[in-house]
Amino acid sequence: MTKILAFVDDIYEDLELWYPKIRLEEEGWQVVVAGPQKGRVYEGKNGYPCTSDAAIADMVSADFDALLIPGGFAPDKLRRDPKVLELVREFERDGKCIAHICHAGWICISAGILKGRRATSTVGIKDDMANAGAIWLDEPVVVDRNQVSSRTPRDLAVFAKTMVDVIRRQPGATRG
Repeated sequence: MTKILAFVDDIYEDLELWYPKIRLEEEGWQVVVAGPQKGRVYEGKNGYPCTSDAAIADMVSADFDALLIPGGFAPDKLRRDPKVLELVREFERDGKCIAHICHAGWICISAGILKGRRATSTVGIKDDMANAGAIWLDEPVVVDRNQVSSRTPRDLAVFAKTMVDVIRRQPGATRG
């Protein structure tokens, strides 16, 4: 079964986690939501709670086919966790889908995986993305090899669809 890892922490962007998570589950895929602590309830930016399935510290990239990084302000906290950065670098090294939206680009910046890559994000971190070496584009969704990036919740439909398409094209991906 195809498995996707998703990060969560307090002040995550509610829709940027839940919309893609539900869309991925519609494919019959398993989404494991990992936060700093297993079983803790994390509050979304707009008040929607999410209970983590697992602790980030216990995650192994080899167990997953793709990574979903929602935005909000959670990425600014998560980017300081060496395990988060290690996981992101491993997904990148292995060519697995890394889908990041809005402020999630902060984690990719700290992981050092954007240099020379086309990407988008919220305009609020455009300069950060460019300073990290990304070729920043103001488009609803940008695909560069294994990376899928998007700007804001208004782009979620195309972001989630594109994420599914990229995962399906990966070697070993399944339909359910």
